Amino acid sequence: MNTWDERNKAVIEQFRAHGGKVKGWAPLILLTTTGAKTGRPRIAPLMLVTDGDRILVVASKGGHPKHPEWYLNLLAHPEVTVEVGSEKFDTTARILTGNEREQAFRRAVEVFPPYGEYQKKTRVLPIRSPRAPMFRCPPRHRSDHL
Repeated sequence: MNTWDERNKAVIEQFRAHGGKVKGWAPLILLTTTGAKTGRPRIAPLMLVTDGDRILVVASKGGHPKHPEWYLNLLAHPEVTVEVGSEKFDTTARILTGNEREQAFRRAVEVFPPYGEYQKKTRVLPIRSPRAPMFRCPPRHRSDHL
């Protein structure tokens, strides 16, 4: 297990033990995807960005030139599980494009301003799209809305 996986494991454990709260972190979600190559479940702690009753996820990887692994998983298998607080639901993630993506990204930057900086950092890197991919996870099979 690498350092990144160890950090995520600790965050996931604390998230689940404390009803979605992680000391020293902004509000998070846990996004469970299906591995594109392995078919195994993969859990990623991500920033909680809401848009009405929907959740937005930003594939920024902190401005890194490569997409996060969970992004590739979503492209292969858009069916996901989202954990928010102590609530857990299944949904289908949908990639956003055009004006819908731009509006969603503005919302994401409102919630977490560093996303704007991440996007600036990736503009100069030719191996990656200048914009972080965004997905919307609409509620489905939920007992109540956010």
